[in-house]
Amino acid sequence: MTPPAPADAPVPGLAAPVTPAPSGRGRPAPARAGETSAREAEAALAAVRAGDQEAFVALAYRHRRELHVHCYRMLASYDDAEDVVQEVILRAWRRRDSFTEGVSFRAWLYRIATNACLDAIRARKRRVPAGGGFAEVTWLQPYPDRLLDEVAPSADEPDAVVVTRETVELAFLAALQLLPGRQRAVLLARDVLGWSAAEVAELLDASVASVNSALQRARATLQQQLPERRQDWSVTRPTDEERALMARFIDAHQRHDAKAAAAMLREDIRISMPPHDMVFEGIDVVSQALETAFGVEEVGDWRLVPTSANRMPAAASYLRPWGETEFRAFKLDVVQFVDGKVQAVTTFGWSRFEDFGLPLALDPDDD
Repeated sequence: MTPPAPADAPVPGLAAPVTPAPSGRGRPAPARAGETSAREAEAALAAVRAGDQEAFVALAYRHRRELHVHCYRMLASYDDAEDVVQEVILRAWRRRDSFTEGVSFRAWLYRIATNACLDAIRARKRRVPAGGGFAEVTWLQPYPDRLLDEVAPSADEPDAVVVTRETVELAFLAALQLLPGRQRAVLLARDVLGWSAAEVAELLDASVASVNSALQRARATLQQQLPERRQDWSVTRPTDEERALMARFIDAHQRHDAKAAAAMLREDIRISMPPHDMVFEGIDVVSQALETAFGVEEVGDWRLVPTSANRMPAAASYLRPWGETEFRAFKLDVVQFVDGKVQAVTTFGWSRFEDFGLPLALDPDDD
């Protein structure tokens, strides 16, 4: 049995706990961040005092993408995060009297967002069965990299933190769902956002001791669930090697070449398909599935378009059924490569294609 992790031991792959910036929120921010945050707080207070909902909401919307990503980490669902963030903006205005002088507007919004997520977790009553894992997180959804790129330090959001792979990788999100809601909130605030224990205690109306205890339990659970090699995943986009491997992956599938596709697999390959709880594990099982898919169950021609999700390489698949002329959106494969081979493929439907900037159909005459 793995011993509990000490409170100061971060989850494998996540940065070590960060010393808060002088402004008291998040990782060290660009120069003049405190000044920008102060101006924003003053503007928010002015909007509250004037009853100017339009100005107040415009200030809140500057943080919308960052809050959406936070809610996505808490809930593992893009759609649920979308619903919650809309609720956060409404709650912020309804509770505007609780925003007072000397409070960071961004931290205040995070508090509302975190509590809205905890309410959503309680309302949805989703639970991963004891001993369950990745396949049981059937509500897991992908997040387009092009939208993650919107979260970055700027003049409007100087305290924002660039989203790296280890904080949105699908295995990490699935493992988070094994934690009770408050443990998720504590771990994300401490190990992803870099907040101090005192700040998290204020965020959750809890004691510092209870925050440290929840953090220790959360880290211990995730250390048992996540691969040790996550420390290599501090990247913000697929590497050149991964893009080259994805080109081979795409070529094999477009040629209906089951043997070439199987040659790219690791022995411990795993394929999962949220929202279905089915999972295919092991090279023998997956190789046979490829032979079947490209053989007796073949239904048409494929065209795959490279993209990226959750800071991982991905391929959007379009199917042209036999006898038809148009390639139509079919599925999205998010692929994890380890040591030059495919270790995991998470297959999603096509419903988020437009969020990836992808068309729903391809012209067969276009290369």
